[in-house]
Amino acid sequence: MSITKSNLFLTIVLSLFISSSHADENYDGHGHEHESQIFHALWFEAQHGGGSEGDKSHIEWDGWIGGDYHKLWLKGELEGHKGKLEQSEVWALYSRNVHDFWDAQLGLRVDTQPESTRYLTLGFNGLAPYLFETQAHLFISDYGDVSARLKQKNHLLFTQRFGFEPYYQLDFTAQNVERQELGRGLSEGEIGFKLFYEITRKVVPYLDLKYERKFGRTASIARNADESEEDWIASIGIKLLF
Repeated sequence: MSITKSNLFLTIVLSLFISSSHADENYDGHGHEHESQIFHALWFEAQHGGGSEGDKSHIEWDGWIGGDYHKLWLKGELEGHKGKLEQSEVWALYSRNVHDFWDAQLGLRVDTQPESTRYLTLGFNGLAPYLFETQAHLFISDYGDVSARLKQKNHLLFTQRFGFEPYYQLDFTAQNVERQELGRGLSEGEIGFKLFYEITRKVVPYLDLKYERKFGRTASIARNADESEEDWIASIGIKLLF
């Protein structure tokens, strides 16, 4: 089953590359010249703090390489609790510009914690009205489970260096996933903000405060296991741009 899905994934990605290459032949010479330029960017964040459930750490990276229309997008997240790695995920995505400020994305997400699982991933990354940076993705695991995630944030400057970044994340599942202790529907969410100071555009320390909560059957599973269904977490962190 896993081999079949992997072959399907590779076939879809290859088809997109071929169709996109043919589509680009319709661009004028100036478009070809601009697209032939290769750019890259990489953001790295590390933060540490705590809440009612003890100390927590979070590491995240998000980067891409490519041109205006085609990019290879790589990103990942690590989360630790009381010195133990609790969540680990790495993404590799082909990103294709489909509209001003919007890319369609297709690729693979690999989790190693809390269990080893691969996900066929498709979605969109772009800039919504009022300058909200948006990531919306659908996942199909190698077990056949379907889930989705929506993330938005906004970068607001009070002065040339000091600013405020509100954000939220919502996770959904299409069915109960007992092995991951997830219930169908809206399963988990978080909302928070960062107060940051740009020492330079590439070095940004910040304070982070967020509220995490489980919902529905996911919350019931947590209560039955004598685990908290919500938490406030305060952290300090730094963001680096390479």
